[in-house]
Amino acid sequence: MGSYRFFDMAPVRASMRDDVIGGLSKAQKSIPPKYFYDEAGSALFDEITRLPEYYPTRVETALYERRSADIARFFSADMTLIEYGSGSSRKIRALLEGLRPRTYVPIDISAEHMEAAAKELGADYDWLDICAVCADYSAEIELPDAIPMRQPMAFFPGSSIGNFQPADAAIFLGRVRAMVGAGGYLLIGVDTKKDVATLEAAYDDAAGVTARFNLNLLHHINRALGSNFDPSAFTHRARYNATAGTVQMFLVSRIAQSVTIGDHRFDFAPGEELHTENSFKYAPEEFRELAESAGWQWAAEYLDPDRHFLVALFRGV
Repeated sequence: MGSYRFFDMAPVRASMRDDVIGGLSKAQKSIPPKYFYDEAGSALFDEITRLPEYYPTRVETALYERRSADIARFFSADMTLIEYGSGSSRKIRALLEGLRPRTYVPIDISAEHMEAAAKELGADYDWLDICAVCADYSAEIELPDAIPMRQPMAFFPGSSIGNFQPADAAIFLGRVRAMVGAGGYLLIGVDTKKDVATLEAAYDDAAGVTARFNLNLLHHINRALGSNFDPSAFTHRARYNATAGTVQMFLVSRIAQSVTIGDHRFDFAPGEELHTENSFKYAPEEFRELAESAGWQWAAEYLDPDRHFLVALFRGV
């Protein structure tokens, strides 16, 4: 029989105010994308992953379903699988069934959403020990000593690595390498460079779900910080910056307006953009070079026939 334990490392509460005020104080106003994921934001993102325009989830999940046996040959069953940004845990099922690890460690900033998903997995896989960790994985974290680290493999799906600036992605990859140690593994999903129309449609769907997801960020900040953002005074915008190799999302002010957070006031001009997310895209050889700079050695890679998405396996050196 498996077991379930929950570790609350109290993310966000001490730093959200500073992050938001600091971002709004910049010449290019911005808010870190990690604050998308309150309970409502996490549910909206799950809805996004089912949209026809949003290819990454379908393609990546199919790769895990087809390739889990290939991945499993690197491991024995006595392993610990650590998932960063577990969300709804839909993609993990193919790996759990293919690898059958002893311990599963989901890490996510949205405690309620993660706990519900982890408990559902525990009910479906009664042989699995689950140690759920509520933490901000974009910051440096140390897992509790009570969590076993046998044959550890970190799993970072969804091309979430693209939310980091490349230099910050290298820092994050280095932290993961330090956590799993030499001989530990990283399995990561990476969205590849492709035509602009496909990329921009994935972040600006016809049904407007991504727009609601983007605007929910303002609702979350209002609830958490007592600010007075009027979401109806902003509109969603997504565009691909080919020079930087990233899709960028913004909330655009419809009017001249002011927003307050405590004693802080932030003025927006009509048409001014509030930057909310980068999603960097990588050619496979570009990402391999980035990972190697952070202490990883290539072990295997898997691409769909259209080369729209990369799943890469690396070993810590």
